[in-house]
Amino acid sequence: MSGVFARRIMGVETEFGVTAVRDGKAALTPQEVARYLFRPVFMQHRSSNIFTENASRLYLDVGAHPEYATAECDSVTQLLNYDKAGEVAFDELARTAQDTLAAEGIKADVYLFKNNVDSLGNSYGAHENYLISRELVLKNFSRQLLAFLITRQLICGAGVVKDGQFWISQRADQVWEGVSSATTRTRPIINTRDEPHGDSHRFRRMHVIVGDSNMSEPTFALKIGSMLLVIEMLEAGIDLPDLELEDPIAHIREIAGDPTGSTVLALRNGGSITALDVQRRLHEAALLWLGQRPDEGTPNAEMHRIVDLWGRVLDAIETQDFTGVDTEIDWVIKRKLLTQFKDKLGCGWDHPKLAHIDLAYHDIHRERGLFFHLQRKSMAARWTTDEDIAHARDNAPQTTRARLRAEFLAAVRKVGMPHNVDWVQLKSNLPEPRTIELLDPFVTQDERVTDLINDVLAYEEEE
Repeated sequence: MSGVFARRIMGVETEFGVTAVRDGKAALTPQEVARYLFRPVFMQHRSSNIFTENASRLYLDVGAHPEYATAECDSVTQLLNYDKAGEVAFDELARTAQDTLAAEGIKADVYLFKNNVDSLGNSYGAHENYLISRELVLKNFSRQLLAFLITRQLICGAGVVKDGQFWISQRADQVWEGVSSATTRTRPIINTRDEPHGDSHRFRRMHVIVGDSNMSEPTFALKIGSMLLVIEMLEAGIDLPDLELEDPIAHIREIAGDPTGSTVLALRNGGSITALDVQRRLHEAALLWLGQRPDEGTPNAEMHRIVDLWGRVLDAIETQDFTGVDTEIDWVIKRKLLTQFKDKLGCGWDHPKLAHIDLAYHDIHRERGLFFHLQRKSMAARWTTDEDIAHARDNAPQTTRARLRAEFLAAVRKVGMPHNVDWVQLKSNLPEPRTIELLDPFVTQDERVTDLINDVLAYEEEE
């Protein structure tokens, strides 16, 4: 049990698709829209890569992708709130960009989509980061996770209409390798690049690339919570079934096209197992783990809620009766909606109207987006509240290092002092450069930071 981080630092990075539309056609290139989107950010900070007041990172990634990386979080619902806060932040920027375009005589609607693919075949990432012990051999540890990760799409895929059929996952078609240090060339399921963003003698960061972006709050909670439980069990040395696969990547697309979970996977030690049974075996282990899991980080009560949803989704897949989860799981919510339109139109899955609805589901505009319409009509269930999301929008997590970053940022921005910040370092540049390294992401109080902030504020008084 000594090697288990029951309280674990984690974060997610989300890329958004962006466009501006007039009369059903693109009015600007994605690069042009992105420049309008980030204009207020650049005007305020002289950069399109910043840390926000809630200690998260907001930036323009390569390829004109707006991206948001949450502050360090230590529980599932906290992380959900900060992920949703990123949607709110970009929704606000999109509305401002649309007003700016109108003021310049360009009539166009600005859209930001929280999904993973567009009609041209471009893909957008949804990456997860989990703190693990440096004592673990990441490559071996990762191999044991691959069976879970390639089948996890059954319980938390976002769904997509593609090639004349409905697929459970958007991201499954975008990864080509199991474990690798690359991120774009081969797009592995797990990236092993050694960037701990902390004390490299104690920590490693496991970077998971395979997951879909989620609109549904319960789906996001299940995606993160189930992953946490499997990591915890592996770290604790729990006797899990041997699920190492002969070829982990071989069937990931087949699973995405099979909502029955019956895809057969060859095991390295001989024999085979279905995708659904992989999830069943790990779900059963998680139920037992909850009986001895330390009640830290994500509370056990919340983990029980996650494991309950996990089991109900697996039951739904086995029976093909999804009525018990059709407001909670993204791909199930979306498929139900699309099937209703498909039946009404009397068409196949390749009808353009279905593709339009599919995309509209991921529109992050709170009044226009189809998902939020479903949420208001209780056709998409909640896990958190608008009040908690709004609080996360403006305030850093108080239980991680992010708190110190936010306090430092508030001070230097108050006095207008030049500064540099990243995940680990805080640097003030006047009257002489001073840098503090925060190598422990669990620390929420640090005398060095307090002294530095006091000196920053005293410098304002001297000025």
